[in-house]
Amino acid sequence: MKKLLKQPNITIIVGSQWGDEGKGKIVDVLARDAAYVVRFHGGNNAGHTVVVNGRKFPFHLVPSGILNPNAIGVIANGVILDLEVLSKELDTLKEEGIDLKSKFKPIDLKGIE
Repeated sequence: MKKLLKQPNITIIVGSQWGDEGKGKIVDVLARDAAYVVRFHGGNNAGHTVVVNGRKFPFHLVPSGILNPNAIGVIANGVILDLEVLSKELDTLKEEGIDLKSKFKPIDLKGIE
């Protein structure tokens, strides 16, 4: 009898309209059970604010689920990066004591000049 491979569960949230759809809030809630939260396209033209323990975290590039204890945030190659905005978001996380070495996996920056 062949040994069956355990397949991971994957949840994908895709917005089908422009504007505030609440994707960030849904991602934050579902990230409680996630190993990774991935932002795979878009830019920083919109954003979402997550409130944790009374602290507000405004995100434009970093996936909102990164604040959940077990989720690692990933920004994939399809995201249009504004490095100044990304730097500010990462600095805010550092100031709040978030260990970015264990909680954030940077994308491959070879395409940035």
